[in-house]
Amino acid sequence: MSFLRLRDIDLSGKRVLIRADLNVPLNEAGSITDDTRIRASLPGIRHAVAAGAAVMVTSHLGRPIEGELRPIDSLAPVAERLGELLEAKVELIRDWVDGVAVQPGKVVLLENCRVNKGEKSNDETLARKMASLCDVYVNDAFGTAHRAQATTHGIARFAPVACAGPLMSAEIEALSRALRKPARPLIAIVAGSKVSTKLTILNELAMRVDQLVVGGGIANTFLLAKGFNVGRSLVEADLVAEARRIMETAAQRGGNVALPVDVVCATSFSEKAEATVKRVAAISEEDMVLDFGPESAERISGLMADAGTIVWNGPLGVFEFDQFANGTRSLAAAIADSPGFSIAGGGDTVAAIAKFGVYDKIDYISTAGGAFLEFLEGRTLPALEILEKRATTPAEH
Repeated sequence: MSFLRLRDIDLSGKRVLIRADLNVPLNEAGSITDDTRIRASLPGIRHAVAAGAAVMVTSHLGRPIEGELRPIDSLAPVAERLGELLEAKVELIRDWVDGVAVQPGKVVLLENCRVNKGEKSNDETLARKMASLCDVYVNDAFGTAHRAQATTHGIARFAPVACAGPLMSAEIEALSRALRKPARPLIAIVAGSKVSTKLTILNELAMRVDQLVVGGGIANTFLLAKGFNVGRSLVEADLVAEARRIMETAAQRGGNVALPVDVVCATSFSEKAEATVKRVAAISEEDMVLDFGPESAERISGLMADAGTIVWNGPLGVFEFDQFANGTRSLAAAIADSPGFSIAGGGDTVAAIAKFGVYDKIDYISTAGGAFLEFLEGRTLPALEILEKRATTPAEH
C-alpha cells in the first residue's frame, strides 16, 4: 500500500489540517473517562507544530445532528484535555468551514466535524471548502477509514497535498504485516455477542488463517452447530448452517475452528451470579454459557505459544464480571507472552487488555473498531483508497 506520509513532507509555514479520531467516552457530567484516543493522536500534532506548521485539528464526537451543535456534541472537553497534554492553550473554533485563523507553531481545534451539513454524505461543496483551508491534509483517524465522508475522503480529493499521519501509517503497517505477509502459524481470535455482526470476517479469516478461535456468543452458535445444547445462552440458531460452512471452509484448508470443551455457566446474567464449570455436553436447559472453562482456556492459551502471528478481536466471555473473566484473562496473558507478532483491536478487546495489565505486551493495539474489522475482512476502505490515489495524482479541480 503506497501513500504519502506526514513525516516526508516539508511543513514549515504550511497550513495543516489533521483529521484525528478524538471520539472519546464522556460521563454524564461531560468529563472524559478515557483519553487514549487523544494521546494516540499527539505524535502527528506535535510533529506538525515542531515543523513550524499552522495546525488545525478536527474530529467527530458522539452522534450529532447535522446543522445543530448541542452541548453534548461539543469538543470543548477534548480541547481542554488536548491543551493539557500539549502544555499549550488550544482554542476551540466554531463555524470554521468558511475560514480559520491560526499562526505557525500553534494548534486550534475545529468543532465537531459531523455537525457540518454534508459531512456524512461526503458533500463535494463542503469538501472543497475544507480543502481550501489547508496546504496539507493529514488523515490520522484510522478508526473512520471505512467511512467516505467529507473529512475522511472528500477533502483528500481537493487538498493540495493529502497524506497519512503517524497513527494511520502505523495502523496500516501493522494490519498489513498481520494479514498480507504473516509469520505462520496465523491464529485469529474472533469473539463477540453475535455471529451476524462478524459473519464476513469469520468467512474471510477461515480462508486465511491456520487456526480460528471463536468465543463469546459466537462460540455458542458454533457449539449448537456441532450438536451441543447451549441452554438459555446468547445464540443465533438461524446461523447454524453458516457456522457449519465456516468450519468446513477451515477444514478444507487444513485449518481448524477451536471451540471450548468446557465452559463456565450460570442460571442468570448478573455480577453476583454463581459460576459453575461444566463440560459442553453437560450444559442444561437452564444454563447460560458466560466464559470458557479452565481446560479450554488452557488449550487456547497453549496455541498462542507456537503462533507466528496473532489477530485478536473480542473477549472469550463476560470478562467484566470476575467469575467469568478467567478465559479472557488467560488468553490476554498468553498473547502477551507469545513470541509471535500480535495485533488486537475493538473496544471490548482494548478494555480487556487494560483490565488485565498487558497493554505494553501486545505488539500493536488498534484504536479502531469498524475499520479494523473491515480491513481484516479484506474490504477496500475509502479513506485509504483516496490516500493511495493522491500519492500519484494531483488534486482535483
